[in-house]
Amino acid sequence: MAAQTNLFPNIGEIAEQTDQLETNADGVTSHDSADEDKVVQQIESLCMKCEEQGVTKLMLTSIPYFKEVIVMSFRCEHCGFSNNEIQSAGSIRAEGTVYTAKILERSDLNRQIVRSESCEIAIPELELTLPPTSRGQLTTLEGLIRDVVTDLSLDQPLRKIQQPEGYEKIQTIIDKIKDILADNGEEEAEFDGKPTVVKRAFEKDAPMKPFTVRLDDPSGNSFIEFIGSMADPKWNMRSYHRTLEQNVALGLIAADDEAVKNATMKEVAGQNDPISEDEIFVFPGICSSCGHAIQTRMKRVNVPYFKDILIMSTNCEFCGYRDNEVKSGSAISAKGKKITLKCEDRDDLSRDILKSETAGLSIPEIELVLTHGTLGGRFTTVEGILEQIYEELSEKSFLLGDASDKEDAAKMEKFFSGLKAVKNADRPFTIILDDPLANSYIQNLYAPDPDPNMVIELYDRSFEQNEDLGLNDIKVEGYEEGMKQKDEGSGS
Repeated sequence: MAAQTNLFPNIGEIAEQTDQLETNADGVTSHDSADEDKVVQQIESLCMKCEEQGVTKLMLTSIPYFKEVIVMSFRCEHCGFSNNEIQSAGSIRAEGTVYTAKILERSDLNRQIVRSESCEIAIPELELTLPPTSRGQLTTLEGLIRDVVTDLSLDQPLRKIQQPEGYEKIQTIIDKIKDILADNGEEEAEFDGKPTVVKRAFEKDAPMKPFTVRLDDPSGNSFIEFIGSMADPKWNMRSYHRTLEQNVALGLIAADDEAVKNATMKEVAGQNDPISEDEIFVFPGICSSCGHAIQTRMKRVNVPYFKDILIMSTNCEFCGYRDNEVKSGSAISAKGKKITLKCEDRDDLSRDILKSETAGLSIPEIELVLTHGTLGGRFTTVEGILEQIYEELSEKSFLLGDASDKEDAAKMEKFFSGLKAVKNADRPFTIILDDPLANSYIQNLYAPDPDPNMVIELYDRSFEQNEDLGLNDIKVEGYEEGMKQKDEGSGS
């Protein structure tokens, strides 16, 4: 049986296939092969402008560092109408995403943008917000901005007569955008039968005011390109749980689902009683992935020679979404804690490790640094957390693939080789767990005696650390008086 055809080759493979297409003496591409062997599929389609037959070209491809997509391009030879669209070929992600890019120089205008139907784009400096559309889009930031100018300018002459106030506001935005493009009235024209070459905005030397572009997509299917790696200082991505309204808008759940309407937090009987180690609490909620009603289970666990912790587990039987999280069950520590463990053999990989949501983790031997909050709270073994790090980075590495820089790709390959050796205990390494709240823990194999391979240091938190944790504004004494005054003021 023949090998299964890859329906979604990456853009690099498509480019190679295009280069390898045979051409005849006139330079015309040969299309003698079967339709399924063509790089781009062509389908006759009805033009919605002139109602003649046009041609839609379909390209199934995988965008490096993003996902599988279907790129569609329509053109009508009768009236010249053309249209481009992109659709996601994958499933809706478990969480929504927000991408933010700081556009500080003209080269940033060439960043690639994937915009899904549910994506909202905002440029705060221009007071411009683009709501979700009925079609997706694959373009660059410059292409997106030019489309905005075209759309806003379409009815300006009529608007100038009928709505002068609206005309002035929109024209102000158009002028600001044109300053970014620095077109200066340049248009493509023909001289001696040849079109003039007009520089694109990112190639020009004109000054440009910095601005910010933010993509907010509840489906998680939008993307803006970063430069070099995910450490790009001008690029940021964060994920969030969708609201019930967003799940309904995406069609993940019916608006009249009674199970969802009733899935609110209920009062737990005996909530003022002490929580025993054998007691499991169940809290109703809503799945952030599919929107169905689920239950979150919570249990208190005592870690020997450490403190009490709370383990919470969520499992959705409808979509398979799973989530586990660990929280501290004790008061905030007065000092931060830094744990340094030297791992020399496989026995060290079996040590229990509790990494709280405020802890950072680093391994100097392979230059691995996880900032505070990365991976959230985890209660596992040293081997388990290294395996999670390897899986997360290998799946989301943006420095591998045909569009990556060779030097960056070589560095990433070297890093993954070192990480693999570390998680298999093929070489000694050092784990440094730094937690400003002292809620993290690594098992001491010699307890209650000191562990010769582990060093625990307590330190005073800085003002900046307390500020990030919200501790500078916490009032633990005399807050009852403030609440009484507030209640008296509202009752008067």
